Amino acid sequence: MDSSRLPDAADNGLLDRRTLLRAGLGSAAALLTASAHGTRPDHMRQPGAPMSGTSPPATELARTAIQSQPGTLGSGASRTPLQHLDGLITPSRLHFERHHAGIPTIAAHAHRLVIHGRVKRPLVFDLDALHRYPIVSRLQFLECSGNSAALLTPQPADMDCGAIHGLISASEWGGVPLNILLDEAGIEPGATWAVASGADAPAMNRSVPLEKLYEDAIVALYQNGEPLRRANGYPMRLFLPGWEGNASVKWLRALQVTDQPAMSRQETSKYSDLDVDGNARLFTFPMGVKSIITSPSPGLTLGEHGIYQISGLAWSGAGRIRRVEVSADGGKTWAEAQLDDHVLDKCLTRFRAAWRWRGAPAVLMSRATDATGAVQPDRAANIEGRATGSFYHVNAIQAWAIDSHGAARNVYA
Repeated sequence: MDSSRLPDAADNGLLDRRTLLRAGLGSAAALLTASAHGTRPDHMRQPGAPMSGTSPPATELARTAIQSQPGTLGSGASRTPLQHLDGLITPSRLHFERHHAGIPTIAAHAHRLVIHGRVKRPLVFDLDALHRYPIVSRLQFLECSGNSAALLTPQPADMDCGAIHGLISASEWGGVPLNILLDEAGIEPGATWAVASGADAPAMNRSVPLEKLYEDAIVALYQNGEPLRRANGYPMRLFLPGWEGNASVKWLRALQVTDQPAMSRQETSKYSDLDVDGNARLFTFPMGVKSIITSPSPGLTLGEHGIYQISGLAWSGAGRIRRVEVSADGGKTWAEAQLDDHVLDKCLTRFRAAWRWRGAPAVLMSRATDATGAVQPDRAANIEGRATGSFYHVNAIQAWAIDSHGAARNVYA
């Protein structure tokens, strides 16, 4: 196919979202034909490695931007290398981490979950007991509310996609619906909240409305088909789809049903949004509609001129993604991207677009719209009204500048 005849869908080389589907067939066939001929490489001349108990990864990908608070080893975060992944599921070993006092070593057989407070029947569950209840599994994202805070710095940070946006991951989470356990405990009249606490050193806790616990919360026991990894809450954690990650308390040990929030440190001085007028907005749980282009992005330099696939992720704490638009001219014109087949509730959605790069500078951006009609804001709108130092719930549009050599960098557009 002569790429010069493909019509533009927006300025600076963006093509119709179906171009990749049409153009890819010929390219794939050519690759297949080329690989079927030639001499046999060394790895085809002798038997391979024996089987083992587990399969090592094919590449040495690792979490990025690992940062601990001064004087600590485990109070901080590590990020998912988004620019090196595809699809919507994050491998468990690369799922981002955020800890407040390291990763506790818990003896699973001795761990208990207690549901108490304003209930008719206080209950205690061990791991074996929870496995006797119905278990559901869902593909959904988990995002730290401090994700993408680097976009608030006065000057664009010289960081790659994972370092800026890597506090987001998606997994298949399996566990027991909390409404079953709450119904068994019997909620007393007037109860509206539950305080979830974990089994780490600070007993990290968050207040959660009972309405959310009844709607779609689970006591998660599995991640991507295997038991939770210790860094992600083994033997059990709270999982609240679409809400800020800190509220999905890891190493869950207690749910105290109450008639009011605890107003703990983690929901007042932390994980609250301070406005310029001095008011602090508390319990801003849902994560806003958001998207990022993962490729091209810093560190993934383009080669020869021609058609490239723009690829990225979109998500919303309010539900499904309706559409994603991409721009190659800094937001002056936009073209609709193609969404992958799996567009799920409160999950990452992969989008793709065809782009003809002629070697000229460009500014790539993406903009998501969710099923409620909410549209991802630009950076100026996302910053407006924030107090200095307020950095939670950043869902501003990301811009990557591509120079004439094909290198990308973070810019403000």
